[in-house]
Amino acid sequence: MMSLMRNHRLKLLIEKSKRGIMGSKSVLDEMKGSNGVAGGVQDMYGEDFATEDQHVTPWSFSVASGHSLLRDPRHNKGLSFTEKERDAHYLRGLLPPVVLSQELQEKKFLASLRQYQVPLHKYVAMMDLQERNEKLFYKLLIDHVEELLPLVYTPVVGEACQKYGSIFKRPQGLFISLKDKGKILGILKNWPEKSIQVIVVTDGERILGLGDLGCQGMGIPVGKLSLYTALGGVRPSACLPITLDVGTNNEKLLNDEFYIGLKQKRATGDEYAEFVEEFMCAVKQNYGEKILVQFEDFANHNAFELLEKYRKTHLVFNDDIQGTASVVLAGLIASLKLLGGSLADHTFLFLGAGEAGTGIAELIALEMSNKTNAPVEETRKKIWLVDSKGLVVSSRKESLQHFKQPWAHDHEPVSTLLEAVQAIKPTVLIGTSGKGQTFTKEVVEAMSSLNTKPLILALSNPTSQSECTAEEAYTWSQGRAIFASGSPFDPVEYDGATFVPGQANNAYIFPGFGLGLIMCGAIRVHNDMLLAASEALASQVTDEHFGKGLIYPPFTNIRKISAHIATKVALKAYELGLASRLPQPKDLFKFAESCMYSPVYRNYR
Repeated sequence: MMSLMRNHRLKLLIEKSKRGIMGSKSVLDEMKGSNGVAGGVQDMYGEDFATEDQHVTPWSFSVASGHSLLRDPRHNKGLSFTEKERDAHYLRGLLPPVVLSQELQEKKFLASLRQYQVPLHKYVAMMDLQERNEKLFYKLLIDHVEELLPLVYTPVVGEACQKYGSIFKRPQGLFISLKDKGKILGILKNWPEKSIQVIVVTDGERILGLGDLGCQGMGIPVGKLSLYTALGGVRPSACLPITLDVGTNNEKLLNDEFYIGLKQKRATGDEYAEFVEEFMCAVKQNYGEKILVQFEDFANHNAFELLEKYRKTHLVFNDDIQGTASVVLAGLIASLKLLGGSLADHTFLFLGAGEAGTGIAELIALEMSNKTNAPVEETRKKIWLVDSKGLVVSSRKESLQHFKQPWAHDHEPVSTLLEAVQAIKPTVLIGTSGKGQTFTKEVVEAMSSLNTKPLILALSNPTSQSECTAEEAYTWSQGRAIFASGSPFDPVEYDGATFVPGQANNAYIFPGFGLGLIMCGAIRVHNDMLLAASEALASQVTDEHFGKGLIYPPFTNIRKISAHIATKVALKAYELGLASRLPQPKDLFKFAESCMYSPVYRNYR
């Protein structure tokens, strides 16, 4: 009986295809959905079926032809529709007569994009493209990642968030506000895609180094998920950006008649906790145990508490704490080829003791503990933090927030960063302060007087908030510094030599890390997975890169790098018994590549 039903359905789909009303899904797609092909099967166009747990029912398929097909960003090909496709899908006359290849479309759009002088205008043009032709957007981003990454991510996304209300055109994700309390599960069901694998969520309280942008923080989840697809190969339909609007304490926004969010002070305490709890329960109820929830740009006081609370019950990941830590640790591991010694031989000084700084510090301590078998309490003593009140020391312990207390070591009080450098004599200086120009000339010169090759990481975003520029680091250290930053800087000419600054960008880690979790069906995130991701990224830095002073590989090969990271993360999940997709694939690297989304156009019948 089931066989008869299947044959009848196949005949029906073929007939519909011939009649030109199966515009948005091919017969092949429909039969794969209804027959439940899953477990890492990839179709000829690169669509990922690796984690497809919900299958299309026999009566559920999309119909798109003519004008509606051109307005469907997932299936629209613009001028790339062939003559045959234009006849089959009622497009004749709706397009100019020329037929352009995807490569020619790409070349044309890039030429147009490069004519804009204002970066925000380029950002808006890219978002417009994403909303009308998804595959062309991702093809561009993949093929020209070094040029376009700063547009869809830091630093331009910061300005986009500041002006998000004025550039908002159509929904790119879900806005869930306090007014929706008690209705969150229903709101999640309003999203048209059902097979969601990863959610990036923010409450907008600490957007990059720009502070509280409230509802306008949506630009961050949208941008991050674009990179999940372009750099990590997670299919766009599996990604869901969400903003939790709990109000804002930004007076400028509260007094702005055009502000798109709730005009009230931020919810705190039990009201905030109950709202987030309803959201997290609804996510798990609607999408299941394996849905990855990435917390993004929450303020310190909430970020640590939410991660600690939900890491035991959900598959959660905080990119500001864990992603930043993993990418910085990768750079430190790679830099040992230039600095010499092991991590345990070095002393680390942080400017900034918030979620990023303490997250990085803890992962460094864990890595040193793993390599030396020393207790993590001992390895922490190689790491010192400076906050707004000076060096974090044991005499301040009673007044410190809980996440700073493990870093309060025995030392006399020190009030400034310069004094801390002179007293601690670090080999590595790391900035996570969110404040620009804090690595002054005196600080860099002090680091250079203590070290032949001072390692200086100015990690705060966007570019305006970087602790120092690449030019300042190289000039003030007389060309001896090894430098990396959070936002991109151009190469620097100094004393007849060219220095190429590295970028300690989270985009190296979270797309591949997320892919690794998804492809193995992980149910929890373990710190050992973060260490595995760091070591995988560090292994991709070659002698050629070191020769240029780089401690990170170029982004040009990022999808291959992401596949390597996904492989190591998934392998660690299997070793820890946290993977649910069984049996384990024999070749995890090939499996990772087979799961990655391809933006190449499909041929429609």
